Amino acid sequence: MAPITTLSFARYESQRAWSLLQMQLGHGRLAKVPGLRFYKLLGTGAGSGFSLWPDWDTYALLSVWEDHAQAQDFWQNSEFSALHAERALHRETFWLETLHAAGKWSGENPFPNASRKRSEHPVGIITRATLRASRLHEFWEAVPKAAKAIESAEGVTWFKGIGELPWIQQATFSVWESQEAVRNFAYKSQPHADIVKKTRARNWYTEDLFARFAVVDHQVEELQ
Repeated sequence: MAPITTLSFARYESQRAWSLLQMQLGHGRLAKVPGLRFYKLLGTGAGSGFSLWPDWDTYALLSVWEDHAQAQDFWQNSEFSALHAERALHRETFWLETLHAAGKWSGENPFPNASRKRSEHPVGIITRATLRASRLHEFWEAVPKAAKAIESAEGVTWFKGIGELPWIQQATFSVWESQEAVRNFAYKSQPHADIVKKTRARNWYTEDLFARFAVVDHQVEELQ
């Protein structure tokens, strides 16, 4: 079977101290999971999802798998999944097949070669970057404008800011109705175009990645 990426968001609320601690302890449980070729434990942004401040109730796990069966076994049977399901109120998992990925994340492009070029499924977008320390103020000054642009975009159905290190290693995940909706936003949204130009001109990033996926499944679990 083809490789698959999962991106899962869990909301804990009354388990803030425990869920924050898992950002460190989780590495031990994930280090030797069969079929897991790349993963990131991620915090999320507060408010609408794109914020300077973290959402202390919601955390995410991005994982890239050798195949669908190993991913399914992890979410259904692993100690990690069961432990978090016991504590979380809500879990939402997106199953993603790569359409296109360019750039690097921690020195590599973690997403497998595209298994398809086009898709009738909804489209998921991940943008990710490590910020230059000298450009932090400029970047965060631009975030409200970027957030407003995506919040009001036609065809976007889901979005959230994600990141490894607050303020420095940042990413976004968004889901769109179609590839046409993504193209319209990319080429017709003036605020988005302005931010892309400034990013290039001011050299904000030391490392960045853009990836586009077919959202082949979307699972929502109410756990409490």
